[in-house]
Amino acid sequence: MKRILLSVEYDGTNYAGWQRQQNGLAVQQALEEALSRACGERITVTGSSRTDAGVHALAQQVHFDTGCSIPPDKFPFVLNTMLPPDIRVHTGREVPGDFHARFLSCGKTYTYRILNRRHGSALYRNLCWHVPVPLDVSAMRESLPALLGTHDFAAFQAAGGTAKTTVRTLDRAELRQEEARLTLILSGNAFLYNMVRIIAGTLVEIGLHRLRPDAFTQALASGSRLDLGMTAPPQGLELTEVRYPADAFTDPASLRWHQESGSGRSAGPFKTIPPD
Repeated sequence: MKRILLSVEYDGTNYAGWQRQQNGLAVQQALEEALSRACGERITVTGSSRTDAGVHALAQQVHFDTGCSIPPDKFPFVLNTMLPPDIRVHTGREVPGDFHARFLSCGKTYTYRILNRRHGSALYRNLCWHVPVPLDVSAMRESLPALLGTHDFAAFQAAGGTAKTTVRTLDRAELRQEEARLTLILSGNAFLYNMVRIIAGTLVEIGLHRLRPDAFTQALASGSRLDLGMTAPPQGLELTEVRYPADAFTDPASLRWHQESGSGRSAGPFKTIPPD
């Protein structure tokens, strides 16, 4: 028996999210069915992040156990002939038996895309949030530094979140502009349920002058969801990168405290390496 780690890209438009659902096809189900056929045994996969319906991923990290003889680096070639075209596996590697794609993650990067022009896009309608009213990008950028650092982000969690702690650390909060396209990039040690979409929705309301640029500062102080704006729609969101401490690929047992916390938090700086 060996443990395999895959890097998976998907367009979440046609799926009920990453995790198996009773009310629709999930990315996890499609991947498990393909793996089970390829390996000749029932396969269950564990993903690094539970993306919602309509949310996309550039590099979802997925581990599973198998006794089949397919070489780890050949899984992309095998699976991509069996998966629908909106799911693609890019890399496969063997990892230690106690590696965990979700609990050993020490950081993630999310990207949220906004199309800010009068008319929407036929080609990119499922990959961005169309906002037809002009946005004050300067005010939006002014608000972002408040998010950086370690804070209690209790106000930034949607109902239904199950995190043991709402303390998180963000080390990047950037808003790029290229003509009508706005790209929000957030990077941190972990994120709460709908945290990125709440930040994106609040940012747009700041850009519309419905909220002041200090809205994030106020919400961090109050801990109240009411001090923030709407939850942005899912189609603009992408899980872009998942990071792991180097020891996760050589000695996962040394990070057991990290795995048991389940929060992606670290007690000190990690030397991180990309999962691919």
